[in-house]
Parts: sequence; C-alpha cells; structure tokens
Amino acid sequence: MFQDYKLNELYKNQRVAMFLDIQNLYYSARDTFNRKVNFEKVLHMVLRERVLIRAIAYLVKLQGVDQKGFINTLKHIGYQVRVKEPKIFKSIDEQGNLWTTIKADWDMGIAMDAISMAEKVDVAILASGDGDFVDLVRYLHTKGVKVEIAAFKQTAAKELIEIADEFIDLTAFGEEVFL
Repeated sequence: MFQDYKLNELYKNQRVAMFLDIQNLYYSARDTFNRKVNFEKVLHMVLRERVLIRAIAYLVKLQGVDQKGFINTLKHIGYQVRVKEPKIFKSIDEQGNLWTTIKADWDMGIAMDAISMAEKVDVAILASGDGDFVDLVRYLHTKGVKVEIAAFKQTAAKELIEIADEFIDLTAFGEEVFL
C-alpha cells in the first residue's frame, strides 16, 4: 500500500511540520481496531520523503502509568514530545454528590504551535481526526499552508476531512500502521 502514497518529484522539497495528537490516534486505533499505532511508521508514511522541519507529539500524562519508555521511544523516532498534566476539577451537585471531571487535551497547544510555524513550512500534517481543528485548518489556509489530515477515516470528523487539502486515511497503509 505504501507505494500508493509515493510523492511526485515536484513536491520533495516541501517543508513539512507534523503535529501528532497521540490520544486521538491511540484511542481511535484501540476502540475501532483493538490495536496500537506504530507512530514511527505513521511519521515516515505521511512524510513521504519530504523535508521534515519538525514533528511534535502531544501526550497527556496518565495517572499511575509510567510513560517514560514511550516518551523516549517517540524522541528516538524523531518527535519532539510535549507532555501535559491533566486538570482535575471537583464539584458537588445539589444532592451533595462529589463529581470529578478530568480535562486533558492539547487542542490549544497544537493550534498555537501550528500557527507559530505557519511561516516556516509549506505543509502542516495534522495527525488527528478531531473536528475541533477545522478552524485551525482554515487559518493555516489563509497563510498559504497546505494542510494534510492523517487519521483513521472511521473516526475522523467529516468536516475535517472535507476541509483538508489532502486526507490520508491511515487504514490505507494496512497492517504497517499498527504494532
């Protein structure tokens, strides 16, 4: 399948930044395919021999889970890894029940990084199917940046697929995309 995504010689000099939403792809693969993502293969498959300026992986720290090995693997592959602590909110409802809400996503961080790099790249690859990024894609288009979305089609937001300059369905790579 990889040869289907070979790049025209004309585009090999494109400067590319990749923004990898770890949780989005991880949970999509786990919940839809009962599999784990091979993030090294994803990077190489979507990069397609173009010039990588930066690849950033965004990870939410999980309580009680040692992620050091995973983080080191991502760094070894070539990702800059950004880790966020989840925010925990506690509230009491009218019946006196204690509720805990955990907020942990990288949407704003990914958007800020993509915007700050817009002048330095030709292509932004957003490895996420999260529909919240539609406005980011619109903004990057105004800066002349080509935006490619790399995600699993089964779980990617339809509006994100439609607005992207190119949608790369990770399932098209078959078993290569999974561990």
